[in-house]
Amino acid sequence: MEKKEIPDAVPFRFEKKLKLWLAIAAGVGVIALLWAVFIEQAPASRIWANLWMNALMFLFLGLGALFFWTVNTLGESSWQINIQRIMESMGITIPFAVIFFIVAFPGMRNLFEWTHTGQLDRLLQEKTPYLNIPFWMFRLAIYFALWSFFAVYLRKISVKNDFEPHEKYLARLRSTSGWFMVIFAITSSMAAWDWLMSIDAHWFSTLYGWYIFSGMFVAAVAVIILITIAFKKFNILPNVNEEHLHDLGKYLFGFSIFWAYLWLSQYLLIWYSNIPEETVYYVERIEHFNSLFYLNLIVNFTVPFFALMTRNSKRQTTILAVVALIVLLGHYLDLWLAIMPGAVGHEAAKIGFLEIGLPFFYLAAFLAIFFISFEKAKPVPENHPYFIESSEYENI
Repeated sequence: MEKKEIPDAVPFRFEKKLKLWLAIAAGVGVIALLWAVFIEQAPASRIWANLWMNALMFLFLGLGALFFWTVNTLGESSWQINIQRIMESMGITIPFAVIFFIVAFPGMRNLFEWTHTGQLDRLLQEKTPYLNIPFWMFRLAIYFALWSFFAVYLRKISVKNDFEPHEKYLARLRSTSGWFMVIFAITSSMAAWDWLMSIDAHWFSTLYGWYIFSGMFVAAVAVIILITIAFKKFNILPNVNEEHLHDLGKYLFGFSIFWAYLWLSQYLLIWYSNIPEETVYYVERIEHFNSLFYLNLIVNFTVPFFALMTRNSKRQTTILAVVALIVLLGHYLDLWLAIMPGAVGHEAAKIGFLEIGLPFFYLAAFLAIFFISFEKAKPVPENHPYFIESSEYENI
């Protein structure tokens, strides 16, 4: 059998036209924020909650992509080599996410009831050894230091292998990925408790860390799919074919089901036990956000489940792109439901110009950092020993 010629990738250039579009998107976000503050005069809790929510979404996309890359690296998979640089560059956004967290810090007292130290009930007083601002900030610094180290270090080793290909770099990538898996398993769950579950500080769920992780990962896969399809269209990733898209579609399909499984498991366990301190979380959301509560399940489970059930649908770029976009928006809604009812309350929480417009700023910032990082390396790691296998990849 004659060996197939592998085409060269077109180097990516972060051109002025693309920068202009991102600047326009960022401008929309700034206008939405100014509108909410000065024209609409939205409650402070709603403004700070939106800043917090978008900072988390910004981080989650990079963190989910870094997890995806390290899992594949640790498992020595070959199929993902042609899209590896997308995951690497998404991971590089992690250190920059701390800037948006710092921006949201002044609003902590509007978001977290446990910060009102002079007004705590008995339950919150018992949680103060863990839920106190100095220790909370210390944990946040540790999370970001660890995640940023792994994102930057792994990227550095991967690019170095492009110019000095050697097995030692691949071995280092695998071993470092293994360490990241261990640390990520602990820190991602703790971060979910600190940054989201503690908004409803009287409530707790042992499934919550996994639930937030599943949403983070599915949202990151959705973005990877959208970027991959766009880069393939512009010949930046010419060796990506429907086989790669099929695998990405399977991840989107499978982990949407995993997210729904955790959603239902958490809900049913709390519904069945019917303990007041556990049911309060769902009572607030079902009574006052009923439509959005069930829309969340439809968008994040029903749509990808039926749209991507067949093999052919996962191999159609249009279908896959549309579903990925819907799922990405769905997990933004999921994050909205995790934050707004507890931080803002049903009287002030809403989806208006602020909620629709502000994410454009964060999306523009995310893509700008991503494009700058992607431009600094080859579009694909051509000297990786699995590159040819990835370029000739076929699903069996």
